[in-house]
Amino acid sequence: MNRVLKVALICGVAATMASCGTVSRNLPFGLGKKDDAKATASAGERISVLEFEQQLAPSAALSGRDYFLPGPQAATAWTQPGGTSENLVEHVIAAPNFQIAWKRSVGEGSARVGNVMAPIVAADGKIFVLDGESTVSAVSADTGDILWKVNVKDAERDRSGGFGGGVAFAGGKVFVSSGYRSVTALDAATGGVVWTQQVDSPIHGAPTVVGAHVFVVDVDSQLFAFDVNTGAQDWTYRGIAEPARVMRASSPAVTGNTVIAPFSSGQLVALSALNGQPLWEQTLSRTSRTSALSEVRDVAGRPVISRGMVYGVSHSGVLSALDLRSGQPKWQLPVTGVNAPLPVGDVVFIVSTSGELITANRDTGQIYWTRELNEGRKRKVGGFLNFGRRTIYPQWSGPLLASNRLVMVNSYGEAVAFDPKTGVAQTTLKLGAPAYIAPAAYNGALYVLTDNGQLICIR
Repeated sequence: MNRVLKVALICGVAATMASCGTVSRNLPFGLGKKDDAKATASAGERISVLEFEQQLAPSAALSGRDYFLPGPQAATAWTQPGGTSENLVEHVIAAPNFQIAWKRSVGEGSARVGNVMAPIVAADGKIFVLDGESTVSAVSADTGDILWKVNVKDAERDRSGGFGGGVAFAGGKVFVSSGYRSVTALDAATGGVVWTQQVDSPIHGAPTVVGAHVFVVDVDSQLFAFDVNTGAQDWTYRGIAEPARVMRASSPAVTGNTVIAPFSSGQLVALSALNGQPLWEQTLSRTSRTSALSEVRDVAGRPVISRGMVYGVSHSGVLSALDLRSGQPKWQLPVTGVNAPLPVGDVVFIVSTSGELITANRDTGQIYWTRELNEGRKRKVGGFLNFGRRTIYPQWSGPLLASNRLVMVNSYGEAVAFDPKTGVAQTTLKLGAPAYIAPAAYNGALYVLTDNGQLICIR
């Protein structure tokens, strides 16, 4: 089955989609092309996300103004799906030459049942990846040699199959969530199983590990907190169940004793990491008069914590900057996204599902500039004798700011470096296969996991 079919919405939206004349232009991850609702925030003001006709245009007040980006820092570990527990690494030293150093097959790629969905993590000289059949591999970061492999699926318990999940690293252990309804702790040196905890529903997102807890969200919008040493369940929190979701999964963000949990209902919920007590809740959702798919509210991009703010984006078309303590929005923009926002320096970078790279002022939400990433990348596929052919565009994952470049990968099998001040493409690498997972940085290199199960090192 091809990737276009697999990146489908689960359950309830099928009937609605069948009646929607613009379905082909509104599929998740930019499967088809649809311009986002556009708006400009003025200083200190919130934007009404209900006004679909607004334009996301550069602010006249910011025209010609530069913005600060911090210098790159060494990334000596990438232990969580987003690099850190806050899901944020601002600017890393990585891949200064932007050339492929090596490629290695690390397992099964996406297929009829399995999907490669797990972000890369790295520590102690190893890269840890999860393939499309729930096999965890430890790979030498220097050479790409496979050091050990462990399959965590329970075929007897779940014979119907499973997909998704992810990995995280902490305290010499690799923690693995699985679409086969389990969370497992492995010894990072040997791959030996330390403990396994079974759950009732599949887990499509990677875990976040902080302190004494492993945090993970299942497909029924339930957040679990497991003990890192024993796997015992310490507490749970159930969000609003939402059957319509995007085939991309998010991970909680954690800072101090606060957990920010994303749910497919569009909810962002702040909870106490100690006992799961809710602190505040916001729903990133807007009403669209033109697209039934805006009713898919999934927060599929990881929420990000930075400087006392939480940045989150939903498939329903809301990019929001929320106060970490109160949950109150500081500003909002009508952006439809499935990737994590990147707040860095004075700005927030975000790529929309329609393939637009947006740079907003982190304090006000005003727009510095936007860049159409799909310009010149239109393709015609399918059909017969020019009948029934459809137009497709690449789906983008990222960005990551590395050695003064904004790096993204796409479903056309490209890794592209952009100028972070203008959005102009600088360098393009051919990966040889589609990539749907944002790169990770470690010890001066970038690592990309492609959809066919290849790990690529870029130096």
